[in-house]
Amino acid sequence: MRIHTGEKPFKCEVCDKLFSVSGHLNSHMRTHTGEKPFKCEVCYKRFSTSGSLQRHMRIHTGEKPFKCELCGKMFSMGGSLQRHMRIHTGEKPFKCEVCNKMFSMGANLLIHMRIHTGEKPFKCEVCNKRFIDSGGLSRHMRVHTREKPFICEVCNKMFSGSGHLNRHMRIHTGEKPYKCDVCNKRFSVSGSFNLHMRRHTGEKPFKCDVCTKTFSDSGALNRHMRIHTTDKPDGYLILNTGFAPGVLSDFFSTDTSKTQ
Repeated sequence: MRIHTGEKPFKCEVCDKLFSVSGHLNSHMRTHTGEKPFKCEVCYKRFSTSGSLQRHMRIHTGEKPFKCELCGKMFSMGGSLQRHMRIHTGEKPFKCEVCNKMFSMGANLLIHMRIHTGEKPFKCEVCNKRFIDSGGLSRHMRVHTREKPFICEVCNKMFSGSGHLNRHMRIHTGEKPYKCDVCNKRFSVSGSFNLHMRRHTGEKPFKCDVCTKTFSDSGALNRHMRIHTTDKPDGYLILNTGFAPGVLSDFFSTDTSKTQ
């Protein structure tokens, strides 16, 4: 009846949390005492509740009793199925209070918040570079190990990240999932699509810190910076004349065969 009445007569003397049945209070008390009376006989890991042990055992048995009715994917825990369902429903119940971006999982929100706080708790022990999540660190470590675990099944080319492999596969499939809504041109990678869109919008987000000239892509800015630095390709004469790089080298050619 306490389900209907909402009565919770059992109170935790430590944190004042209330419970409808004494068993729930007993389980809760273990969060304060640290007691873990339930042990896995396979790996000897211990748990505070029998339910936690039962869920853990599915790691060893491979049991996945929770099935998505939309795509048939199976899960070992009900919570995992609930989070998965948000892929189909588009539900994003977790909101960033700083920029209002929404997320389908609380863990993704926690990682996102580090963009605002600057926190980077994962550190590379080789070069001391830091990352906001463990995945970023794992991908970075392949720079040092040169590991390339992702293999193209068509041409056997190897990649350090799954994203790189996915983009590469579009060479074989011809897939171009990014479409310009202005001119209907399609692109295989988002970077090319974003660069193309700036031709329509006129956006030039890359700015020269010396003369404040702006550019639509970083490559154009890097080439421009050679005007201000001594980092010029061999054979180029760059002057403030309006001529393209390389043109003046032909103009000032000393080929005497042409003058005789």
